[in-house]
Amino acid sequence: MDYKNMLATVKKIHKKTGKSRVYLFFDMIVCGFRYGAGYMDYMLCEFYNLNKAQRSTYVTRGINNRLVNMLNNSEYYHYVDDKIEFNTVFSKFIVRDWLDLKTADSEQFKAFMEKHETIISKPARAACGTGIEKLNKNDFESIDDMFDYLKKSSVDLIEECIIQHDDISAIYPYSVNTYRIVTVCINGVSNIIYAFIRIGNGGRFVDNINAGGMAAPVDIETGIIQYPAFDKDSNYYDFHPMTNCKIAGYQLPYWKESVEMCLEAAKVIPQLGYVGWDISVTKNGPQLIEGNQFPGHDILQMPPHVPDKIGMLPRFRMFVKGI
Repeated sequence: MDYKNMLATVKKIHKKTGKSRVYLFFDMIVCGFRYGAGYMDYMLCEFYNLNKAQRSTYVTRGINNRLVNMLNNSEYYHYVDDKIEFNTVFSKFIVRDWLDLKTADSEQFKAFMEKHETIISKPARAACGTGIEKLNKNDFESIDDMFDYLKKSSVDLIEECIIQHDDISAIYPYSVNTYRIVTVCINGVSNIIYAFIRIGNGGRFVDNINAGGMAAPVDIETGIIQYPAFDKDSNYYDFHPMTNCKIAGYQLPYWKESVEMCLEAAKVIPQLGYVGWDISVTKNGPQLIEGNQFPGHDILQMPPHVPDKIGMLPRFRMFVKGI
């Protein structure tokens, strides 16, 4: 427990609500023991505005960790932790060109760059968009210089740039805006638990909410964005600030195909039964970007995404026994 940040969170909630700091502090501790809620759960999901019955419906940090431990075997994490392994194992669902820099020589790199002007370079085990670069070969004096630069950096993987569907670019054109579709797969039967779209902002080329992006929940059945987007600072956006695109009510392309792809991908490694899939969509359809064995639990439980103040736990209990 980070007590310094916990007390800072109490202060922030007190300033916002006027509620007693002493009450908030002890209520936060009670929620930790009773519901497995961390202080960030308490703040982001506004537990201070929920009664006991409502609180008991939320997937908290503790419950999410339990789901991961129940459904995912840690010995198989490397298949989704390592982007090169992921691209290899899930190649059926990946149509972009890519190259393993750990094994590629200069001639293989030159052959790859003959087909591409711009590439995305990634560390194989980075998360939250860390270490990702967008590189153009014209920015280097030679292909050899570009190869040397990449070899000296921490990247292990290069991929062709994805040209996303026009309907996705209309929301925000500077990043590849991805769908996050979360599945559980038990005894060979896969189901969608929840979904949202991640959208870039501020001219940045990554969409991750931890890198300045935003997220908005998507209706599983229709592929329509349900509510305004929000960012890590709890700012909500009815319209994207850079494109003025209205977010809630927006119909996402190739939704049915994206859902079907995730349901199939969820069965590839049955030892990983709880995965958040990131999908990009081009004019030709969806493809997998990566899988996450620790799907975020709080994104779709933040007001105003839960107007009825009922969390996601009842949805999980439809498919997962004993949670």
